Amino acid sequence: MEHFDPQSYGPAFAPLLATDRRRPLGVGAPNAGVRPALEGLSTESVFAHAKVVDGDMAACCVSGVWLLHDYLDESHTISQGIETPSGSFWHAIMHRREGDFSNSKYWFRRVGRHAVFEALGQRAGELAAIRGAERTAKKLLTGGTWEPCAFVDLCEAAVRRQSADEELCCDIQQAEWELLFDHCYQAAAGG
Repeated sequence: MEHFDPQSYGPAFAPLLATDRRRPLGVGAPNAGVRPALEGLSTESVFAHAKVVDGDMAACCVSGVWLLHDYLDESHTISQGIETPSGSFWHAIMHRREGDFSNSKYWFRRVGRHAVFEALGQRAGELAAIRGAERTAKKLLTGGTWEPCAFVDLCEAAVRRQSADEELCCDIQQAEWELLFDHCYQAAAGG
């Protein structure tokens, strides 16, 4: 995925995705203005323009959109009911954002090796290079492979002000969200 284009995800998702996707490392502030639209989401409504071939992946997209708008509890309710690697991935991100770092690592261990990890590792390296943080990026990769628990540790250190990498973490977190959402959407719609 070269560029995240909200219009690529259908008419129901597009207005919800056309927002600042760079979220804080913490819980953030729920966007009350979009709550009515979020409450109206269902896998049927957001995929009315396409045939859903994987209901779990469609539900992952809905969970991800709630998370994007800082509704962590609602995202959690959805993701904890999806017993797939992608469901666990959304679940892990939510716990990392709420500051429950050990629980986040638990869910990342349940993810296993996810299809998004290769692209995420590459993108994290690019973002680190832009910020002059190549040494930090090396801590996030083992043998060139993305290590999500190392990223949880980096986010925790940034949140606790034990690291100067908060901006890099926010950059990577946005890339993570975009790559995972795209992956789930493509799988849901058979793309």
